[in-house]
Amino acid sequence: MNVIKNKGESLNKIAHRTIFFQPYILCLYATKGMVKMKKRGIIGVAAVLALMLSAGCGGEEGATVSTDGSTSMEKVIGYLSESYMEENPNVKVTYNPTGSGAGIQAVSEGRCDIGLSSRDLKTEEEKDLIGTVVAIDGIAVIVNPENTVSDLSLEQLAKLYTGEITNWSELGGADATVVCIGREAASGTRDGFEAVTDTEDKCVYSQELTSTGDVVQTVASNPNAIGYASAASVKDTVKALTIEGVAPETDKIQSGDYPVQRNFVLVTKKNTEFSKAAQDFFDFATSEAADELIVGAGAVPVKR
Repeated sequence: MNVIKNKGESLNKIAHRTIFFQPYILCLYATKGMVKMKKRGIIGVAAVLALMLSAGCGGEEGATVSTDGSTSMEKVIGYLSESYMEENPNVKVTYNPTGSGAGIQAVSEGRCDIGLSSRDLKTEEEKDLIGTVVAIDGIAVIVNPENTVSDLSLEQLAKLYTGEITNWSELGGADATVVCIGREAASGTRDGFEAVTDTEDKCVYSQELTSTGDVVQTVASNPNAIGYASAASVKDTVKALTIEGVAPETDKIQSGDYPVQRNFVLVTKKNTEFSKAAQDFFDFATSEAADELIVGAGAVPVKR
């Protein structure tokens, strides 16, 4: 390590040598009588050292954890990453909303640390990848409390939304026209609902609303309406139907008994070592500490 030797050595030369020191091993040795500097010279060296310290002396270099995939998981990954970064300010978690298939391909090709998928991995994908369920997207089907219909099959639910069933009397309810309420095309909840009911691009909506709150409020104010919303968002102002005889309760969603649901999956590559930051974020996201965040994002935590 360089040592300041000459009494008359200029501050510029000292600074020039100092900036090439590694931040983690930067030290300055001086013994009495070796260096005698004027007060302003000492202050100048201190300023250089302070600059080096701010660049990382004694601390960990900044790290990035990259995630890529499902647009439906945007809220969940947002809640998890923001909370994690608050506790770990030296780490940046990024999210690229490309869709489940693209995210799976990205992690397979090594272009991201963690892929995000709103479906389970296919058999052929499991040869090289590992899927870890981080949360469950439980979707409740809701009607107005005045509606006498209390249970639907998946087939009946699909027929309601595709317009094959248009009157509640066909299901044992009142003689009234069914009003189908849904979310806007970009909604992850809509994507999940249509995927589970196999109604993609087939639904006939009376209204397409931009938030879960709007769906709940609209159904609560219309006795002939039916809608869908994340199970965690259902209020007493509406009635959640049982589907195939099963209610959208947390334990029924976690067990897989409730049928209108899908998994939110973290996808990683087999035989590929995580960076320390990526492993730490993955461990946090799949821990019990993340459960409250997952609920806040409108999903259901996995059973532990």
